[in-house]
Amino acid sequence: MAWVYLVAAGVLEIVWAYYMKQSEGFTRLTPTIITFITMIGSFALLSVSMRTLPLGTAYTIWTGIGAVGAFLVGIAVLGELVSPMRVAAAVLIVSGLVMMKLSAH
Repeated sequence: MAWVYLVAAGVLEIVWAYYMKQSEGFTRLTPTIITFITMIGSFALLSVSMRTLPLGTAYTIWTGIGAVGAFLVGIAVLGELVSPMRVAAAVLIVSGLVMMKLSAH
């Protein structure tokens, strides 16, 4: 169950990153509220997953899901640049996440 909480925490991290961008420096109320609510949820789920998962594994997976997810949302929703180097960087992050998952006991 810890892995489910961790993945959900990572998804919420993607959501709060997107809405933080939409808040325009916390000057827009609704995106700001969504940012803080999803941040709290993400941290709460991360902390629950850390009851059983090692710190290094949980934190690495959480930040990786958020980083790659925000990268993909930036491309798909915000029209950000897609370049071979950026894609290669995302592939390396995902590779690291897979290795971290496989190394967890």
